[in-house]
Amino acid sequence: MRTLITLLLTLTISTTTLAQDVLPKMQIETLKGANINLEDISSNDQLVVVSLWATWCVPCKNELDAINDVYDDWVEETNVKLYAVSVDDSRTVKRVKPLVSGKGWEFDILLDTNSDLKRKLNAPTIPLTLLVKNNKILYRHSGYTPGSEDELYEKIKEFSK
Repeated sequence: MRTLITLLLTLTISTTTLAQDVLPKMQIETLKGANINLEDISSNDQLVVVSLWATWCVPCKNELDAINDVYDDWVEETNVKLYAVSVDDSRTVKRVKPLVSGKGWEFDILLDTNSDLKRKLNAPTIPLTLLVKNNKILYRHSGYTPGSEDELYEKIKEFSK
């Protein structure tokens, strides 16, 4: 029993240390084809949400739809900014622009076609939602169920003070 507890503690500590606690320094492509430095999106005390998603991921699209419904209110109340980072690969990335246009999402869309950011964040699954300020990851949530956007908004209010 003692060996099992030690093993579980070791695994817990190991997986916790794998999670990135800062945004990695790297360039990422915008939907318009320009490259930006990822670390520039959350500097100057700007609170940002970074959401990793894909066109083929139904929970991802549901989450972004739910956020889009309240995004204007979030911006007005907390000045938060959302970057939705598509992890669609070279075969499916052509679906991103039409999907975003059709949905009318108002936030910035970035492209991680080689999953470099996803790998650097040690993100095994999507959707992955991060709350970031001054490049430090303050909150991390994986998966989506209806109402998760409310929990995220509570965290936004907490960290925007």
